Amino acid sequence: MRLDLFDLQLVLHIVDGGSLTKGAARSAISLQAASERIKKLEQHYRTALFTRQAKGVKLTLAGQTLVEHAQRVLGEGQQLEHAMRPFAHGLSSNMTLWCNSSAQSEYLPVLLPRYLLENPNTQIELHEAESKDIIAAIEQGNAQLGLISGFFKSEQLQTLEFADDPLVLICPITHELATTPSVKPAEILNYPFVGLMQYHSLQQSIEAQAKLFGCEIQYRLRLPNFAAIAQVVANGVGIAIMPKRAAERLISLYAFAQVELSGEWANRKLLLTARNFDDLPLNYQHFSQFLLSEKSTLDGQV
Repeated sequence: MRLDLFDLQLVLHIVDGGSLTKGAARSAISLQAASERIKKLEQHYRTALFTRQAKGVKLTLAGQTLVEHAQRVLGEGQQLEHAMRPFAHGLSSNMTLWCNSSAQSEYLPVLLPRYLLENPNTQIELHEAESKDIIAAIEQGNAQLGLISGFFKSEQLQTLEFADDPLVLICPITHELATTPSVKPAEILNYPFVGLMQYHSLQQSIEAQAKLFGCEIQYRLRLPNFAAIAQVVANGVGIAIMPKRAAERLISLYAFAQVELSGEWANRKLLLTARNFDDLPLNYQHFSQFLLSEKSTLDGQV
């Protein structure tokens, strides 16, 4: 026998009315149908729920126990109806995901279309920023969720690993670094560079790293995206730093060399971060679970 909410409501109507007859009337069923439903409940639980008296019915201890649970179950059912009703009327969910350049260009375009198709009333705004600024925004309550480089730390935030996101050097195939298996960031900063526009978070991170080594990068050209940079580098203009994922995606289109960058700064991970994942609004929790569940699909995809 499956639990029937109608039967639970019938029991409550009988209790409120004080008799099987009044309970049946309140439930808009016949007295015989009500009696049969109560009989099936008692057979299922193998105990009497009511004692019959001349002036009506009285709950047994088992019946009182059932009533207490029925009230909770029906109350939760009403809450569920209330919570689900807005979705039937096209409830929209608006979220903002703060992310660095790499996450925005190389990872999220793979994942977000599926999520948006599965959740047609959801709108997601991507807010690109440098990782340290994302951390500050979440700490200050100006952002809920972010994708940051694992190079940055915060004791106030929780983080979950999202993806490996190493940086690499790309250079013309005739460049003197082209045959080098690996270089340190400090060893390349004096070469002419091709970079992203200054507003890109990755570019800000590269320039901050150069300052730590006492260098100022010489840019021959700044461009808006990794594809444009790869094309210019392949034509011999200069060298560039970009996510390995982007380089592997573009190397089949443009003839450049790819060189590993050593060191903690270059061998970074992307982390999903929030103040507390359990305290996020429900839509952000759902989105976070999706991102983390789908990270394995990124492996081997370019």
